[in-house]
Amino acid sequence: MCHVIVTCRSMLWTLLSILVAFAELIAFMSPDWLLGFPRSDPGGSGAGVDSEEYRPSLGLYSRCLRIGSRGVGVSCGPYAGTFGEVASGFWQAAMLFLAAGTVVLGVVACISIFSLCFQSILKKSLFNICGLLQAIAGLLLMVGLMLYPAGWGSDKVKSYCGPDAKPFRPAECSIGWAFYAAIGGTLACFLCAVLSAQAEIATSSDKVQEEIEEGKSLICLL
Repeated sequence: MCHVIVTCRSMLWTLLSILVAFAELIAFMSPDWLLGFPRSDPGGSGAGVDSEEYRPSLGLYSRCLRIGSRGVGVSCGPYAGTFGEVASGFWQAAMLFLAAGTVVLGVVACISIFSLCFQSILKKSLFNICGLLQAIAGLLLMVGLMLYPAGWGSDKVKSYCGPDAKPFRPAECSIGWAFYAAIGGTLACFLCAVLSAQAEIATSSDKVQEEIEEGKSLICLL
């Protein structure tokens, strides 16, 4: 019989697991990992009040540039047609680690929803299994994030950040929100791994067992 067990700790873990998976996915796909040095608006007159500056952005495999009349249009899309065209070998490795970590988090997010009804599989706690997977995903993401700045010396990055760009030194570029989001998601990933143990304790408490013995199928506890 399926018992739907909802506690504050298990619900917090479920919601945070879903949020972390989405945060890492959005960060991975975003072109806002690096913001390039300011450059002239292609539609400006070159002087006076009509002259504007903008900062193009560069992601792991995509970029955003202004185009069109007076630069009002923004063109965003992949700069690499194939995996081999990604800016550097370090970024290729970073993409593999980040993608693997994000996939694991996505799987855990799906499992976390079913954990409201099924708390174990083959006599193994789903919370403990998911917590272990989240810790592994966190390690994968951490490796990917450490590899990413090692690729700042590539020709592609130099075209956005200036000729002084070097590994771990973006020169005239600034870090975009996507990189910070990926770091925050990685830290939250380890937090989820810790919360999974608390969710396991909450859903297997004596009070929950008493509710099950009373024949209740929906159990909500603070």
